Amino acid sequence: MAAKKDTQKSAKGSKDAKGFTAEERAAMQERAKELKAEARANKNKADGENDLLAKISEMPEAERDMATRIHEIIKANAPELWPKTWYGMPAYARDGKIVCFFQSAQKFDARYATLGFNDTAHLDDGNMWPTAFALKKLTAVEEARIIELVKKAVS
Repeated sequence: MAAKKDTQKSAKGSKDAKGFTAEERAAMQERAKELKAEARANKNKADGENDLLAKISEMPEAERDMATRIHEIIKANAPELWPKTWYGMPAYARDGKIVCFFQSAQKFDARYATLGFNDTAHLDDGNMWPTAFALKKLTAVEEARIIELVKKAVS
């Protein structure tokens, strides 16, 4: 006798039979929409920035303030990066490849926001180095570190 399949929907944060949480599935669906808009954004930097700013505007106030300030820092210190969205997150690309991104804590119901760097960022330091940084608050100290990281990432 065949076992019955559980057709119940997974609770927020719990994994379904395919191994993805509701938040992860939503991010993948968002990315599929972004891919359709990506050609447009890759041709026009302003379109990508408008999409990014729209995502920032949806964030809770504290994270919106952090994401806005990070956006300003990246624009000022790495103007060659193109703003866009990536899996529903503000991100910055060079030659169509994501260099860094800001992940709101709310996005995956996390304890802190994250500033992350992909492998296209030039952060290499020996055989092991950090590529993601937890952010609970953005002060002058963190801003200085972000400027340093962004400049190194695009060097």
